[in-house]
Parts: sequence; C-alpha cells; structure tokens
Amino acid sequence: MAQALEEANVGLNETFKDLFSGAVGGIAQVLIGQPFDIIKVRLQTTSDYKGAADCATQILKKEGPSAFYKGTLTPLIGIGACVSVQFGAYNYARRAFESQNTAAGGKPMSYGQYYLAGAFAGLSNTFLSSPIEHIRIRLQTQPHGAGRLYAGPLDCISKLSKSPSVAKGLYRGTSVTLMREAQAYGCWFLAFEYMMNSDAARNNIARSEIPTWKIAGYGALAGEALWLSSYPLDVIKSKMQTDGFGDKQRYKSMRDAFAQTFRQEGLAGFWRGVGPTLLRAAPVSAGTFATVELTMKALS
Repeated sequence: MAQALEEANVGLNETFKDLFSGAVGGIAQVLIGQPFDIIKVRLQTTSDYKGAADCATQILKKEGPSAFYKGTLTPLIGIGACVSVQFGAYNYARRAFESQNTAAGGKPMSYGQYYLAGAFAGLSNTFLSSPIEHIRIRLQTQPHGAGRLYAGPLDCISKLSKSPSVAKGLYRGTSVTLMREAQAYGCWFLAFEYMMNSDAARNNIARSEIPTWKIAGYGALAGEALWLSSYPLDVIKSKMQTDGFGDKQRYKSMRDAFAQTFRQEGLAGFWRGVGPTLLRAAPVSAGTFATVELTMKALS
C-alpha cells in the first residue's frame, strides 16, 4: 500500500512538471512567434501581398507595429495551455511505451513509438488548439480600423459560437486540425528525440548532460520538420477558418477546400506562406524545447 502511494505521488509530481514546463514553453513560443504567424496567416488566406516582405511592410505601414501582435491575448493564454497539454500527453504516452517495453524485455523505445506518442500529444491538444487558433486567425485577418468585425477575443468567441453553432462555428476546421496536429507533433517529437538520442550515443553521455545550446539547435531543426511534414494541412485549416458564413461560405468541407485550392492554385497553393513559417519555426521551436528543458531541470 505504501509503495503504491509512493508511486502515485511520483507520477503526479512528474505530470505536474510536464504540464508546468509545457505552459512556460508555450508562453515563450507565442511571444517569439506571433509576428511571423500573422504574416503566415495573411499569405495563406489572401493574394493581396507579393510575398512575406511586402506583407510585413504593408502591415507596418497601414496598421502600425502593434498589428504584429494582433490577437495575442488568446494564444498567450491558450497556447500556454496547449503546449502544457502537448508535453503532458507526450510524456504520459512515452512512459506507457517505456513500461510496455520493460515488460517485454527492456528494449528501448522505437522511433515509431516516439512518433505515436507525439501524435497522441497532438490529438489530445486539438480540443484546445482548434478554437484558439480559429479565434487568433479571425482577429489577425479582420479589417483594420472602422471595418473591424470583432471587438476582441470574447466578442469573437461569442460571434463564432452563434455562426450558426459552437460545433460549426467556433470549432470549424477541427477535422483537418486533428490531421495536422497528429502529423505535426508526431514528427516534431520524433525529430527532437532522434537528434537528442543520437547526440547522447555519439558522445557517450547522458541526455541530461547535453548543453542547452544544443537542445535549442535540435529544437529548431525539429520545428522545421514539424512544418514541412504538415504545412498543406495547415493551409487548408486557415482557409476554412477564415471562410465566410451562410451564403458567404466558400468551402463546403475539408475535401472541397483541398479540391478548390488544387484547381485554382495548383500544388503551389498548398505551400503559400511557407517561407515565413519556416523562419518562425526555428526560433519558436528552439525556445520551446530549451525553455521546457530548463524548467524541468529547475523543478527536479
């Protein structure tokens, strides 16, 4: 009985560390990446700009510097929660696989298991990430000044929830978000774990001995893997979450959004805005993994 209680306390302590360090990493992620994200979304959803530099220039000229942080409050709170869930779910699945492998003879985790643990983290996160990203995208792409559609995050939530319902309004695009999150985070965690394990084996050291600058570098590369593996799904998600409602709705479904994008823009249409996304991915992912690792060490 005493041993069972001790194991339960250890498990709760590990879960708390996973959730807290993930939340800190999520806040760092938003603060680093928000200016890049607004450019990405605008390029994905409109043809008003010649490229990333033109988009950034026009935003600065017409809307001012603060426009690069439009819609930040929602993701600052929400993405912190999302990354917290991601790392909590990932480490839960990882420990389950490790326990399963121990029972089967003590073999190490396979990279397929790392991918599945990451995909589980992405799927677990979708219930939060889908509406949070929808709200952020609506606020990022709404007209500037007198033409504003939403007074702020709460007004946006209220209006989307009535357009015509929470499921079809606020949670629009959830099907493609599920696909994107599973693929993206499966590849994200897989790439990071591969590089960390390879470094530890190559230098004959424990993972805890890998310096922070290397962790940040591996995190940056993992961020590139995340987006290169899932970007077309993200484009479709953005198109669906900026679409009109009722008679103004352009895409009937995820499948229709894929078909229309291919018909009108070709394969290139699925990669619009990938440049600033990849530029954003490196520092954001580096900051996330480095912050999480440092927070975990501080809590140990």
